Amino acid sequence: MDELGLLTAALGLSRPWRVVRTEFDPEVTQLDLSLEFERGARFACPAKDCAYGDCLVHDTVDKTWRHRDFFQHKAFLPARGAQGGCPEQGVRQVAVPWARPGSGFTLLFEALVLSVAAVMPMAKVATMSPEHDTRIGRVVQYHVRAARDQLDCPGVHRVAMEETAAAKGQDSVSIVADLDARRVIFATEGRSADTVARFAADLVEHGGDPAKLTDTSSDMSTAFLSGITQSLPNATITFDRYHLPAKLSEAIDAVRRAEVATRPELKHTRWLWLKNGQNLSTTHRHELHQLMRPSAQLATARALRWREDFQTFYDQHPSEAPESLRRWCYGAKRSRLQPIKEFVALVKNHGEGILAWHKNHLSNGLLEGINSLIQAAKARARGYRSKTKMITIVYLTAVKLPLPNLSNPTPAYMPSR
Repeated sequence: MDELGLLTAALGLSRPWRVVRTEFDPEVTQLDLSLEFERGARFACPAKDCAYGDCLVHDTVDKTWRHRDFFQHKAFLPARGAQGGCPEQGVRQVAVPWARPGSGFTLLFEALVLSVAAVMPMAKVATMSPEHDTRIGRVVQYHVRAARDQLDCPGVHRVAMEETAAAKGQDSVSIVADLDARRVIFATEGRSADTVARFAADLVEHGGDPAKLTDTSSDMSTAFLSGITQSLPNATITFDRYHLPAKLSEAIDAVRRAEVATRPELKHTRWLWLKNGQNLSTTHRHELHQLMRPSAQLATARALRWREDFQTFYDQHPSEAPESLRRWCYGAKRSRLQPIKEFVALVKNHGEGILAWHKNHLSNGLLEGINSLIQAAKARARGYRSKTKMITIVYLTAVKLPLPNLSNPTPAYMPSR
């Protein structure tokens, strides 16, 4: 086999395509592998629904595709792209086996980009290529959308919803995960009742049925509650068990901030009250123990005891949980601590969803783990220019995508344009 035949085989090409010429420019460190099809070759009609498989070449168009690097050198595939003359569809551009229609990159190059984009910021992927990060981003977005088009969700019955910060302030992205398949199935901008409506519509597009959703897990935001009630009418709402203690911790901090003006020993102790006891160092545990002494008579200490008592609610037998919650609310309401009393009102207004945890034990623990991955990716990228790009990374990070096969120039799926 000669050199050109060897390169043709290495690229995975078959008749009528072959490598006909190689050019290397040492000054710009670039290798060009020129491709051509055999004279007299015929091609199947590129139209999706046309079965005509014997189209003559009507004309050619010169095109170039970026390929994976050859050692440290950039590699390109210039070729005369064939335009087939179909008796039924007219003149159309014939698809080439090494690249998807409309792309300036080969499938192997795009597969390499996808394999590293999930763990590396776009800017670094672009530097490694080297290509402009906007072009790299478009490649990733295309394949993510193509993979999501194939997402099949007829068996989705239990979901968890949560928002993740897209930027500073109130800018956020809402994500929805299938709790049984343990994967993200939807992400969208913002957090409102409309985000749940968009999820319900997307679920229908992917073979699911919003009416068949039996359970949801979320925080107690009015936006999610309203959206679930309107768009997922048969789902039982369960409030995430980790969200409630977090809300109660906010109440403890509010008590501390109000008390610190008259009790200087509370200065610089915020995390002593907010962290779980098992996460404190020996020194910090001793410091907290000193502050918790009855003789200290700190209102913040009383608030912390109410949080510790509330934690026992989740250890109760389901039959005893309603009475346990009622007793806790009765005592906490008389604590004379306004932030704690406000938390009691929150619990009473959402009692059904809180008690539902004892029946199904649903939580947002899965999304908490996914959120940490998303925020780590955002930190590596030093933020994203738009929420659309962030949503792309959410899907790439938290969904198992059918990536193109690195060892085969044919894609693992046939993406639609």
